Amino acid sequence: MPRRTATMLASTLVLIALLCAGVLIKVPYSEMSPGPTVNTLGDAGGEPVLRISGRKTYATSGNLNMTTVRVTGADYNMNIVEAVYGWLAHDNIVVPHDTLYPDGKTEEQSTQENAEEFSQSQESAKVAALKELGIPVSSRTIVSSVLKDSPAEGTLHAGDVIEAVDGSPVKAPEDVAKLVTKHKPGQDVVFTIIPAKEAKAAEKAGRKPEGAEKTTITTGKSDKGDRAIVGIQAGTDHTFPFTVDIKLADVGGPSAGLMFSLGIVDKLTPGPLTGGKFVAGTGTIDDAGKVGPIGGIQMKLVGARQAGARYFLTPDDNCATAASDVPDGLTLIRVKTIDDAKKSLDKIRAGKTTGLPSCSAS
Repeated sequence: MPRRTATMLASTLVLIALLCAGVLIKVPYSEMSPGPTVNTLGDAGGEPVLRISGRKTYATSGNLNMTTVRVTGADYNMNIVEAVYGWLAHDNIVVPHDTLYPDGKTEEQSTQENAEEFSQSQESAKVAALKELGIPVSSRTIVSSVLKDSPAEGTLHAGDVIEAVDGSPVKAPEDVAKLVTKHKPGQDVVFTIIPAKEAKAAEKAGRKPEGAEKTTITTGKSDKGDRAIVGIQAGTDHTFPFTVDIKLADVGGPSAGLMFSLGIVDKLTPGPLTGGKFVAGTGTIDDAGKVGPIGGIQMKLVGARQAGARYFLTPDDNCATAASDVPDGLTLIRVKTIDDAKKSLDKIRAGKTTGLPSCSAS
């Protein structure tokens, strides 16, 4: 065999071997890529994303799109070829597997956690939107969950309303821990509660709940043994003056909170909030309307621009990263609160876009 032919054959065999190795060898990385965007003012899966009943609503136009990131599953291991392709692709990001699934978290655990965060973000979006419009929302502290084999198991239940601890009124979830930890492990603490069943029945009937009960729990020790615990997670339950339903399947996490809240504001106020423009965005939101940072901002920018967005509402803490690589034709708008976002949308609607708060890479 001529030397030239032998060399080419050997090179081809080596290349084939390397490709096979690249496919077979797994690496501890995961991939993030732009996910779908959904207009919170429109429909998804044949149903309105936002449905409001019991209150006058107004016609909307334009887009207020929430954005998502698509990630590889916790149980999927990338091979070398996929990782290299992901590193080279402009619209994808390859990150260490533990970044997305820390502490060996399974895909099922991650999905459950994302679902819980998504549900909480919906509640906060409703509260923030109604507060922005000056519509009263009542709240109360409840038992969110009870730990298995804890002192409270069998005595307190999820949904119980906590009115007082040791006779001291409870105004916020953090009050519960403060009052319980005044005790030493092994001491008794007295909870004044309204059972979940009565609380829900009263809410449905539009009356004040009855039958507050006092129950005594002997405190246990924390894992470190340095403070008293009863083994519950306290949370907030809101009562809204009308019904706001948010329907969106196959989406998890808290990052759609801002866009949900703006969609609600738009539907409850006359005239389109965007003036018919295509606006997308992201950001968590709390009950007070503060916008928080999210992950995968660069992927969300790409997804938004591909969908047709011209403006992108960007959480303040994500601004520097977002501004380092902005898709052509997309204008970033810095937001810290729902009120910031609403004021920027007012400017967009009025065509005064030169004064919009911007993001910088520094």
